Amino acid sequence: MVNSVRGLKRWAAGAAVAGLTLAATGCSGAGSLGASDNQVTIALVSNSQMTDAQQLSSEFEKENPGTKLKFITLSENQARAKITMSTAMGGSEFDVVMISNFETPQWAKDGWLLNLSEFARNTPGYDENDFIPSLRESLSYEGDMYAVPFYGESSFLMYRKDLFEQAGITVNQDPNYQPQWQEVAEWAKKLKTDDRAGICLRGKPGWGEVLAPLDTVINTFGGRWFDEQWNAQLNTPEVSKAVNFYVDLINEAGELGASSTGFQECANLFGQGQTAMWYDATSAVSVLEDPKTYPELVGKIGYLPAPIVEKPDAGWLYTWALGIPKHAKNPEGAWKFISWMTSKDYMKLVGEKLGWARVPPGSRTSTYDELPEYEAISQSYGPLTLQSIENATPNKPTVQPVPYTGVQFVGIPEFQDLGTRVSQQISAAIAGQKPVDEALAQAQEYAEVVGRTYQEK
Repeated sequence: MVNSVRGLKRWAAGAAVAGLTLAATGCSGAGSLGASDNQVTIALVSNSQMTDAQQLSSEFEKENPGTKLKFITLSENQARAKITMSTAMGGSEFDVVMISNFETPQWAKDGWLLNLSEFARNTPGYDENDFIPSLRESLSYEGDMYAVPFYGESSFLMYRKDLFEQAGITVNQDPNYQPQWQEVAEWAKKLKTDDRAGICLRGKPGWGEVLAPLDTVINTFGGRWFDEQWNAQLNTPEVSKAVNFYVDLINEAGELGASSTGFQECANLFGQGQTAMWYDATSAVSVLEDPKTYPELVGKIGYLPAPIVEKPDAGWLYTWALGIPKHAKNPEGAWKFISWMTSKDYMKLVGEKLGWARVPPGSRTSTYDELPEYEAISQSYGPLTLQSIENATPNKPTVQPVPYTGVQFVGIPEFQDLGTRVSQQISAAIAGQKPVDEALAQAQEYAEVVGRTYQEK
C-alpha cells in the first residue's frame, strides 16, 4: 500500500500543477478561507440533493448561532480531483469533504480522515446503527465509520410506462424479475424515434461517469479488470463483448452527443421526455419524482432492477458521504454540520420544507419505516431502492474471482487515475474516434502498469 499512497500523492500533486479551480457558490456567511474561527468550509458535489442542503442551511445556522457555513460546490469530476488533492497533500482548506465508499476506507487506513464513530457515540439521538448496513460497512475501517452517508444508491432501469404501452411493450411484473441487457436493447431500438432516444447511457469521461454504468455491464457479461494474480483483463473477449454492446446500444438507440453525457445530462433528457429509458443511479428519483420539477412525469415512471446477462444482482453500491480531513481547522464545527445534514431530523426537514420526494434516499432505514409520508410517495421505487442496495455485491462483483472490491470501481488508490484514463478511451470509442478494440488495447496497457505494482508486492 505504501507505493499506492505515494502514487496517489504524486497524482494529487500533478493535479495541482494542472491548475484545478474552484467555484464557490451558494455561500452562507461567505468570506475568505479561515476568516472566522467559527466558519465551517464544506466541499460538496453539485448534485440536486446537495443543492437542497445549501438551501436549508439557514436552518442549521439558526440552531447554531455564530457558526458560519461556506460551501464550495464542484462538478463530480472536479470534486474528486480537488478533494483528493487537498486531503492527500494534508491541506486544511476544507472542514467537511464529500467523498464516497471508494475513498473512505482507503483514506481511513492511510490516516487522512478523522474517526466519525467517536463523534457519533457522543451525539445523543444520532443513531449510527440506523444507517443501511451495507453502506455503513462500506464507509468503515476496522469497525468504525470514517464518513457518514448523506444518500446511498444502487443502480436500476427507469422507463416511461406510457411510452412502453404505446409501443406495445409488456414488462414482466414478477418481483424477482431481472431484465436481460439484450432485452433492454430491443426495447430501446423499438422506442427510438427521430426526436427521442430509446435509452440514455453515460458516455462522459470520468471513472465516476461512464465507467459507473459500464462496469456493471462488464461485470454481468463475465468480464473483470484483473484476475486473481493482478493480470489485466481489459482485452479479454468478455470485456470486448460488453463494451462493444454498450457502445453499439448508444449508437443504435441512445442519445446524441453521448460522449459528453453524464448523470446530470441524462437526468435532464429523461425528465424532458427526450429518452424513453435511463439506466443509472437509484438516487435519480429525488429529482424525477418531484412533482414541482417534473409534474408531467408523476405516475408515469416504472423501475426495474439493473439489467443482467450472466451475473445476477448487477447493480452498483455507492454513497455520497461526508468526512472530516485529519487537518481540518474546525473539526468540532464540521461534525455539528455533518450530524445535522445526515440526521433523521434533516430527512423530515427536507420533506416538510421541499417535498417528500426530495428526501435523500438510501441512507437511513428509518427513512423507509418511520416516515409514512415518504413511504406513501415512494411505493414504486422505495422498496426496489432498498433491495438493490442490499443485494449489491461489492465483495464479489464479478462472475470470476478478483483480488479487488467494488462494483462500479476497483477499490485501489490507483483507480482514480487508471479509471480516468480508461474512461477517456471508452468515450473516444463512443464518439467514433477509434474502434472499441483499439480503445481497449490502450486501456489494457494502462491496467498492466497498475497490475504489475501489485504483483511485485
